[in-house]
Amino acid sequence: MSDPKAINLRFPDPGQRAAIAAAAKAEGVSMQEYILGAAYARATALEDRFLDAFRASMARSGDAFAAEAGEVDPTPEQRAAEHEAARELAAPERGHAA
Repeated sequence: MSDPKAINLRFPDPGQRAAIAAAAKAEGVSMQEYILGAAYARATALEDRFLDAFRASMARSGDAFAAEAGEVDPTPEQRAAEHEAARELAAPERGHAA
């Protein structure tokens, strides 16, 4: 009976199987350990890339929030125009029956 912990390794390409078997033998591990180790290395490399991109994004966001208030705040004229537009939108329309 086979080992219940072993994974079933089927390769449609005999050359691929031979290459993996040779690499595993060179590493001194079983094919299963070699494949799982390679999968883990690939997953952690992807995780590292994601975390690097996330850190860069956080740094850009921090830079944006740390900008001088005058650089991002609207001018008094812009604020007055925004308030006027808001009042016009909030006011009931004239000439229509209630």
